[in-house]
Amino acid sequence: MLPDLNEAELIKKYLQGDEAALENLINHYLKPVYGFIFHLVNDARQAEDLTQEVFVRMWHNLKKFDQEKKFSTWIFSIAKNAAIDYWRKKKAVPFAEFIDESEDNYLEETLADEAPLPDELFDRNNLSAEIQTALNQLPIAYRLVLLLYYQNDLTFQEIADSLDKSINTVKSQHRRALLALRKILTA
Repeated sequence: MLPDLNEAELIKKYLQGDEAALENLINHYLKPVYGFIFHLVNDARQAEDLTQEVFVRMWHNLKKFDQEKKFSTWIFSIAKNAAIDYWRKKKAVPFAEFIDESEDNYLEETLADEAPLPDELFDRNNLSAEIQTALNQLPIAYRLVLLLYYQNDLTFQEIADSLDKSINTVKSQHRRALLALRKILTA
């Protein structure tokens, strides 16, 4: 991204006809969006296709973007929707069997150790194969929260906005995801 322009200025410049501004915006988000999608679909080719789809959707809808909101929240919301659409088409959405309508998993409530998995695991640039395997075993709702929070540095409020959920639901899913991840990694 141009050092002297922020996202809002790039969007404004693009809407005024500056194609280079859009290119800068895409270049800034290309790797984070691809990484986010890759961790959801675990297929490099499919992640490339979905990433391209995300940026096409972004380009088609940029005029509708509410510039009062944060762009990263919006772009990751598009990415999340693209990944969910992909899973729906495959008809293999990996949701846990014990999640009820309020997205609570009553089996995890009985876990004795509520200490979260150390955040340091997510500070690495590349997640280890063991952690990636464990992430893949989590329900997609939990993976979304963990990836948006740790990999893409969104706040709980930004994640809630992106996923169209309450902040308390996001915090609860975050805690439960860490518990489930810890259980998988220590098994």
